Amino acid sequence: MKKTILVAFLSVAAQTVAAGEALVIGNARYSTFDTVFGAERVGAAAQALRDRGLSVTEAANADASAMRGALARFVAGIEESEEPLVIVLSGAFVHGPSGAWLLPAGAAAGDAAAALTQGLPLDAVLSVLAARPGRAFLVLGESPAGAGAAPFLSAGPGHLEVPQGVTVIRGPAPEVARFATRVMPRPEVALAPAAAELSLDVDGYAPEGLVVLRAQDATTQPVPATRPDEPAAARASRDDSAWRRAEQMDSAEGYRIYLEAFPEGQNAAAARQRLRAIDEDPFYAERRAEEAMELTREERREVQQNLSILGYDTRGIDGIFGPGTRSAIEAWQRAEGYPATGLLTAQQVTRLRNSAETRAAEIEREAQARAAAREAADQRLWDRVSGQGREEDLRRYLQDFPDGMYSDRARALLSDIEEQRADQAAAQDRQAWQSARDEDNVAAYRRYLEQRPDGAFRGEAQARIAALQSAGDDAAARAEEEALGLGAVGRRLAEVRLSQLGLDPGQIDGAFDGQTRRAIRSYQRDRDLTVTGYLDQATVVRLLAGGLEGLFSR
Repeated sequence: MKKTILVAFLSVAAQTVAAGEALVIGNARYSTFDTVFGAERVGAAAQALRDRGLSVTEAANADASAMRGALARFVAGIEESEEPLVIVLSGAFVHGPSGAWLLPAGAAAGDAAAALTQGLPLDAVLSVLAARPGRAFLVLGESPAGAGAAPFLSAGPGHLEVPQGVTVIRGPAPEVARFATRVMPRPEVALAPAAAELSLDVDGYAPEGLVVLRAQDATTQPVPATRPDEPAAARASRDDSAWRRAEQMDSAEGYRIYLEAFPEGQNAAAARQRLRAIDEDPFYAERRAEEAMELTREERREVQQNLSILGYDTRGIDGIFGPGTRSAIEAWQRAEGYPATGLLTAQQVTRLRNSAETRAAEIEREAQARAAAREAADQRLWDRVSGQGREEDLRRYLQDFPDGMYSDRARALLSDIEEQRADQAAAQDRQAWQSARDEDNVAAYRRYLEQRPDGAFRGEAQARIAALQSAGDDAAARAEEEALGLGAVGRRLAEVRLSQLGLDPGQIDGAFDGQTRRAIRSYQRDRDLTVTGYLDQATVVRLLAGGLEGLFSR
C-alpha cells in the first residue's frame, strides 16, 4: 500500500516539472463583431501545449481584469530555465505612436479610451519575453476589427519594436489558430517554414532551424500510477463515446444529451461552454461549418475578388474577412436567395466562383464591344477632322479621343499650327504669352485671356488651364495607385496584361511612363471605369478577372 501511494505521489510530482511556460489569451466576442479564435480554440491551443508538458495559463473572452490577472499569474509562474516561453494572443488589436494593445472582450474597436486604459499592452508582454532571449515566442492572431479609434489609434498591432532574442509570429486568426494547435506543439518543427506554409509573418529573432519545442523540451503527461477499477473504466469509455457523438452532432441538442447522461463527465465543462457559445451565436452552425472548410488566405482573397467582380464591395482584397467582406457576403446571399448569415458554405463558395467567372467573361466581351465601337467612332471623327484640318476640329478630336488612333498625328498638326501662329503673332502678344508661360499657373493664363480675348495663344491658354486643373485629380489618382503597394512585380504583371489585350503599354519594366498611362486610360475607358491613367482597386480587380494573378502579393 505504501509503495502504491509513493508511486502515485511521484507520478503527480512528475507532472509539476514544466517543459516551459505558456500564456494563451483569445478574445472572440466584441461589441460589434465576433472573431474565429473563440473559447474553444483557446482551450485547444492551451491543451496542445499542456500535453507537451508546458505550464499553461489561459483566458478566453477576457475582460481587462481577466487579462491582467492571467498575465500576472503567468509572470509569477516563470522560473529561470532554458525552456521555451510562449505567449499566444488572439483578438482585435489597435496601435498608436506609443504602443499596441489587445482589446478586452466586449470592447468597441473605435473606443480609444477603452483601448488605452483596459487593453493588454504588447510592450508589457514583450518585456516579459525579453527575459528569455532565444527561447521567447510571441504569437499574434489578428482578427478584423474594422476602423481604429481615429485620430489616436489604428487597427491592428502595427509595427512592433521586438527585443533582442524574441521571436514574433503573426497573421490572421484562423491561420494562427491552426499554427498554435497543430504546428507549434510538435517537437523539432522548424518555425520559419511552418509559418510560411500558413502565410504567417515571422519577425525578430528567427535564425535558420529555430524550433519552438525541442525534443528534450517536449514531454507527455504521465499515466496515473493507480489503475482504475473496471466499472470506472467502462464509464469512461461510455463518456468518450457519448462525447464523440455530441461533437459529431455539434448542436445544442447533442451537448444537452451528453450532459444529461454525464453531468459530471470528463467533457462536461466543454459541453457547457459550447452550449453557451451556441446560445450566444444565432449562426453557430454556419460559423462552425465555415471554419471547418479551413479556407486559406489565398482562398479568402479569391472569395473577396469574386464578390468584387459581381459588384459587392468587400472594402479590400486582403484575405481577411472583416466587416466589409461579411456585409458583401450577406448582400450576395440575399440576392441569391440564401439566408443572409455572412458566413459561407462550400456550395456557396463554388457558386460564387462560377458566377464570378461568368461575369468576368461578360465584362471582357462588353469591353471588346465598347473598344470596337469606340475605334469606329474614332475613325469617323478623324475622317471629318483630317479633311478640314482646322485647329478647333483637331482639339475637339483630342478632347474626345485623347489616346485615339490618330492622337499623335493630331498633336503634330496642332504643333505646326501653334508654330505658325507664333511666327505671325505680334511682339506684344508674344511677350504677354511668354509671361503667362513663365508663371505657368491658372491665374496667369486667365489674366492673359482677359487682356487678350482674341490673342493668338487663346486656345493654348485654355488648354493649359484645363491641364493644370486636372493635375490635382492626377495627384489624387497617383496617391490611390501608390496606396495599392503593387511593387515592381505587380506593375510588370499589369503591363503584361495590358500588352495581352493589345493596348501597347510600352516596355514591360515595371516603370509606368506616358505610354503605359495611355494604355491604362484606354483600358479604363473601354470598361466604363474612372479614366485617370492610374491603377485603382476597381481597375486592378478587372485585370485580376482577366487572368492577372498575384497582383496583391507583396
